[in-house]
Amino acid sequence: MLRYSAGVLGLLLSATIFGTTDAKELVMYSGRSKSLVEPIIKQFEKENGTEVKVRYGDTAQLAVAILEEGAKSPSDLFWAQDAGALGALSKQNIFSRLPDRILSESPERFRNVDGTWVATSGRARVLAYSPERVNPKALPDSIFDLTHPMWKGRIGWAPQNASFQAFVTAMRVLEGEKKTESWLRAMRENKTKNYAKNTPIIQALAAGEIDLGLPNHYYLLRFKKGNAKFPVDQTFFKAGDAGNLVNVAGIALLKSSKRSEEALAFIEFLISIKAQQFFTSEVFEYPVTDKVIPNAKLLSLDDLLNQIPALNLEDLDDLDGTLKLLRKVGLL
Repeated sequence: MLRYSAGVLGLLLSATIFGTTDAKELVMYSGRSKSLVEPIIKQFEKENGTEVKVRYGDTAQLAVAILEEGAKSPSDLFWAQDAGALGALSKQNIFSRLPDRILSESPERFRNVDGTWVATSGRARVLAYSPERVNPKALPDSIFDLTHPMWKGRIGWAPQNASFQAFVTAMRVLEGEKKTESWLRAMRENKTKNYAKNTPIIQALAAGEIDLGLPNHYYLLRFKKGNAKFPVDQTFFKAGDAGNLVNVAGIALLKSSKRSEEALAFIEFLISIKAQQFFTSEVFEYPVTDKVIPNAKLLSLDDLLNQIPALNLEDLDDLDGTLKLLRKVGLL
């Protein structure tokens, strides 16, 4: 069950915000940022003649809103930034099971067992590094090797960032609470430098402030789009390592929706070749199908699946436990 502070209740959404809707309209709560996804939403509207009214916000806060609103929620769809929020709501029996025609389009790793949500794109945790100051042959095989004294004061991370927190949640699930706490403490003792989010990590690598960093994969690719010689590279740890978490953005249909036909059409559009090509070519995220033209800067879907740890992404729903741990070790 999701557990967040009462302060988010001020963001709860009322049906009156959106007014009445008809058969050619949809309401969606989106934890995905407007700048990234608005173009593909507009494309759907153009092709299907259905207006999509979107409430953008923090994924966790929107999930709380849906729980509080219950059957009275004006939203038909929930497009979440991470699988943990989808898992939390799925456990509360909020979503409808999706048709097999939709589920069959996604690899099993990128949809839940109950069939109530599917991934729309993926983003990988990677090890970014300065090729000018670090020999690629000297890079650690495991994220747990980053605590070695040779990396003291040379690594950057972003403990306040949601993606990093999802990664810590994954480590807790994969490796246990004690080992995760020990790693966090060892990293802190090794003088790992804190940054507010992923972009400053990439910038710090280029500026020589640090030699290694732990961001999501697409931040560097956006820098390299503007400057192919940008002085940072990135890689994965050994196959199956906890540091190779691939989290997903995913979408689900609310049981309370009165416009399920239109909502399912939108979901099908998001996992279509056209939308998946947009996500991989323009947003630099991993597609959830191998039917698109590959982005040469990304691994193939098969290769990506071979790198990631065995993990049920719905188990990433205990953000509260992760936040408590990060406070306990002094990182928040």
